[in-house]
Amino acid sequence: QTMDRRRSIHHHIISYLFPSSSSILCLCISFLVLLFTTNTNALVKLPENTTVPAIIVFGDSIVDAGNNDDLITEARCDYPPYGIDFDGGVPTGRFSNGKVPTDILAEELGIKPTIPAYRDPNLRQEDLLTGVTFASGGAGYVPLTTQIAGGIPLSQQLKFFEEYIEKLNGMVGQERTTFIITNSLFVIICGSNDIANNFFSLPTAQLQYNVASFTALMADNARSFARTLYQYGARRILMFGAPPIGCVPSQRTVAGGPTRDCVVRFNDACKLFNAKLSANIDGLSRTLQDTTLIYIDIYDPLLDLILYPQQYGFKVSNLGCCGTGFIEVTALCNNYTAAVCPVRSDYVFWDSFHPTETAYRNIVAKLLQRYLNRFF
Repeated sequence: QTMDRRRSIHHHIISYLFPSSSSILCLCISFLVLLFTTNTNALVKLPENTTVPAIIVFGDSIVDAGNNDDLITEARCDYPPYGIDFDGGVPTGRFSNGKVPTDILAEELGIKPTIPAYRDPNLRQEDLLTGVTFASGGAGYVPLTTQIAGGIPLSQQLKFFEEYIEKLNGMVGQERTTFIITNSLFVIICGSNDIANNFFSLPTAQLQYNVASFTALMADNARSFARTLYQYGARRILMFGAPPIGCVPSQRTVAGGPTRDCVVRFNDACKLFNAKLSANIDGLSRTLQDTTLIYIDIYDPLLDLILYPQQYGFKVSNLGCCGTGFIEVTALCNNYTAAVCPVRSDYVFWDSFHPTETAYRNIVAKLLQRYLNRFF
């Protein structure tokens, strides 16, 4: 009965979007929309008459799915053991052992099993209908951050988004493209690299800024990015704050002292940025019409897993699963020099910077429970 009801809803949507006079091409696209929005069983019940055609993603390595794979950069992971628990154990360029948060979100909402990288050479045209990620490992809100890593800056991610819109127009026409952009979830996850790899790593950054002015710059750039997405037609925008960077294994190793404690000054910078981002997003939301623009707190859910791992079924939260767990990330996490823990689900972190799929699933479940009624 549930499947029949879903098909009935999809039939109604398709009938509305593609009237009987539509061309054969539109009918084919209708079939693809039906196929790719029913091949995943939704675990989250959406409000009646609510549709989410796609998830469109911008940001950094947390939600990169392989956009960096052909770049000359250390911020790439298209090699084992990355992807060891992904479909077929294939390394795709996702910075985890399996799926990343936006894959899980798409799965939970019943859109499709994963969100592919826009720059994936094997990307299928029909994947554009249900969303892609433009995110790039190493990206930040401050342009210099991305230059340091050799990733794809947010400005270029927006240019790829413009290409994406043009491709949609060519496939399904202006009306359907507008429908997709207006009703899709836009997810932006960024900021970690600005704090960890720019401000606290470059002496020149701390000569030019203090932590207050640097986090203000980050938050202002994030607000501008959200406003630009609104101007492109986005109306459901989720802006994620920074996680507790000071508690990720690599930062504890580098700056946490002999006992590898969480680095308080790193976490304080994250909290300061989050407060400014939240205020900026709330203020912008009040000025924009017909939009859902929400600040998403990722700091507390991840910190909870790190501080109280046993409560969530984890055994290790201060080491990564790959290698020694102290410092291995990207090139240092490889099949030749780094062994992998046998039970990935015991660990909060996959490498010394990025969580495991199990940790991501826990966090996404928490966020859906907390924010779903505000999404729609």
